[in-house]
Amino acid sequence: MSLFSAQLHPGRALGFLVLGASIHDILTRIKAEPQRFPKIDFIYSRKDPFGEPSVVGLPANGLRLQFDGPEQRLRLIEVVDFTKNHIFFKPANDKERDLVRPPNAAQGASQQPTDATSGPTFRHIYQRFLGPTYDGEYIVGADGSQDGLYVLSYPGVAFTFSMRQSDYSPSKDVLSLLLSTAIPLAMAIFSGDSWAQARGTLWTEVLPSVKTFAPLAKGKDVCPDEVSLVEIHGGGKLQLFRKWTSNSFWIHLGETTPQQLVAELGPPDATYRKNEQRMYIHKLRPASNTMARPNGSDLKRQEHDLTDTDQSSTHGGSDGYDSNDEAVEDDVVVNVSGECFYNYFYLGFDILMSTPTTPSQPPPSQTPGNAPPDVPFKTAAPDKLVATKVILHGNVPGSYPFNRHRRCRWEIAYLSNTNPDVVVNSESPFPEIEASLREEWKSIYASEAEAKQRQRGMVLNRGWGDSPGSSCELLGGWEEGGGGGGGTSSAGKKFDEDSTTTLYGFPGLVFEVLKNGYVSAVTVF
Repeated sequence: MSLFSAQLHPGRALGFLVLGASIHDILTRIKAEPQRFPKIDFIYSRKDPFGEPSVVGLPANGLRLQFDGPEQRLRLIEVVDFTKNHIFFKPANDKERDLVRPPNAAQGASQQPTDATSGPTFRHIYQRFLGPTYDGEYIVGADGSQDGLYVLSYPGVAFTFSMRQSDYSPSKDVLSLLLSTAIPLAMAIFSGDSWAQARGTLWTEVLPSVKTFAPLAKGKDVCPDEVSLVEIHGGGKLQLFRKWTSNSFWIHLGETTPQQLVAELGPPDATYRKNEQRMYIHKLRPASNTMARPNGSDLKRQEHDLTDTDQSSTHGGSDGYDSNDEAVEDDVVVNVSGECFYNYFYLGFDILMSTPTTPSQPPPSQTPGNAPPDVPFKTAAPDKLVATKVILHGNVPGSYPFNRHRRCRWEIAYLSNTNPDVVVNSESPFPEIEASLREEWKSIYASEAEAKQRQRGMVLNRGWGDSPGSSCELLGGWEEGGGGGGGTSSAGKKFDEDSTTTLYGFPGLVFEVLKNGYVSAVTVF
């Protein structure tokens, strides 16, 4: 195993681990270097995956990374074992300083070795590595324990030392308290002037774009800012908001062209050609008892009404779907229209490009006063490809496709037309989403029984195909703890039961719902 060596950037980063980076970006980078990062532990809350932080542990490297739940952004970097890495700090116009000398460091290195082999001493940190700082804070041990913690803070960096309560006195200065202390228990990198100041906003502060971090911004690649929120307005209209800006743009299903998408989003990370119709049998509605098969035009039109939540690509290709599905005959599954998915893994969604179709109907509560703007252009050629569906991925920890896409946050904007206090979004449990949508759409059904019949769930099992190469190492194992309090990854292990989801449909929307009640993906059409 190669030693993890990284430069400390107080308040911003440790090597390529940059505060504000997404869990998708970090895990993708880590998994690309198995020799450097041979083991990954992933811990999360099964019951509340968006309300509690997710933790990526790298035990072979002595690191622990904590991400917030809603945005899945790196908020805290912890070094918990100083012997398993090489961390250095390089002030402007000064020599490089080692936190701990690497085991095989050359004898002629500029930095003198520390007094301890298992970690840096307080004296080394205070005198050589970072320099003097203000007094820290003492944190009393839990449940009346005499063993507490003393936190020595610098801007963006803090060191934690073990200290008995009897040894602490607020009248003592930092030198008197820590000069005889051996080594710190851990080092933390965070955004803030001190650990005491940062704790209150650690999980909610708006962190700067990773693109503004100078050491990573030296390349010539230019990519658009990420999409922070997708507002669903009904009638096939979606508004996409840029992070760190006030800019937004619209996708009008049935109208927006590939050229417009590429101009706004950049080229897709991959494209996936559709070549089967797994849900086709559920759209067959024969008018009589005859066994006549639909003609080609009927097939082409019906196919656009199908649920495509299981048709978007993995990083490696077609996600392992069988070509001999029992519900589809071989001579009707060939894709001859050129339609395909634009896969934006690093933005968190896929877009189906196909021939123009009429988008779903506007919601009943939408009036001319609260309707989104009409599309300023019209597609003239019926055989040209346009955006017809958008799949927004939740990247829910523990779900089968976890880490295939960055998390995409969304909000059903039209539900606030009649009640501005109603907020239904990607963090809402599906029972809340379902109740709001049933109330919104109840007027289009003849009866409550018809509404329930049309909105009933359909079970989908993703584990029957090949595992997605980008996420199978992080799946499984979490249900063994019982009760659903949290979970830990188990490399290479797959459970069909936990790859089962349920699809629920409403006009213009299909939700893929996990067993814990959270939405793994929503298809807008």
